[in-house]
Amino acid sequence: MVEALPENLPVVVLCGGRGTRLGAGQTVPKPLVEIGGRPIVQHIVELYAAQGARRFLLAAGWRADLLGSAVNAIAWPEGVTVECVDTGVDTETGGRLHRLREHLGRSPFHLTYGDGVADVRLADLEATHRAGGRTVTLTVVRPELQFGIVELAEDDAITGFREKPRSTHWINGGFMRMEPDVFEVLDADCTLEREPLQRLAAEGRLHSHRHEGFWACMDTYKDARALNELWEAGTAPWAVAPQAAR
Repeated sequence: MVEALPENLPVVVLCGGRGTRLGAGQTVPKPLVEIGGRPIVQHIVELYAAQGARRFLLAAGWRADLLGSAVNAIAWPEGVTVECVDTGVDTETGGRLHRLREHLGRSPFHLTYGDGVADVRLADLEATHRAGGRTVTLTVVRPELQFGIVELAEDDAITGFREKPRSTHWINGGFMRMEPDVFEVLDADCTLEREPLQRLAAEGRLHSHRHEGFWACMDTYKDARALNELWEAGTAPWAVAPQAAR
């Protein structure tokens, strides 16, 4: 069992989002939207850094200049380097990763999105990937449903209600572990979640890592507010040190 992430494995964070549905997208890119007074990308980097990662590449898009200035101003943990790379304003997710190929060389790496947090144990993801022996291991989660559900009997009687249960289906939760041969299925214009991952799945080269703990994607203003409420209450499950001054 791997106890911590190998320090030599880079972490790519996809940071091209505009965040228009957050109400802040016209002034700051999505990864700079704040949770607890700190940009969400800082939460993500520190989540990985606390578990052993040391080198981070941020695949920037809209307002890459603003993202770069912001991350350069952050006092990162000792030994951690964070580099912001402009991968184009309208580039799709697979294209952004493709543009980082020369930065990664032949190194295996981790990849995640710049808007998702979780209490995922990355050493377990690393161990799952090594045991699976495939090109990519994708963390899958069962999200909390947006609405409560009505429970029905066979005669259509309503027998009860459940408030926002978890989905019975698994979805892509980010937090991926990749081998360098993933670039065989990428090009400059592709969307990672479509043809590339579908091709890997068809070829038996895509593995899953099930995460049953906390996971949240900051897609809307409502999502951002919920994450801020968790942080302010001191109950943020993903936090390395809740309420700690940085």
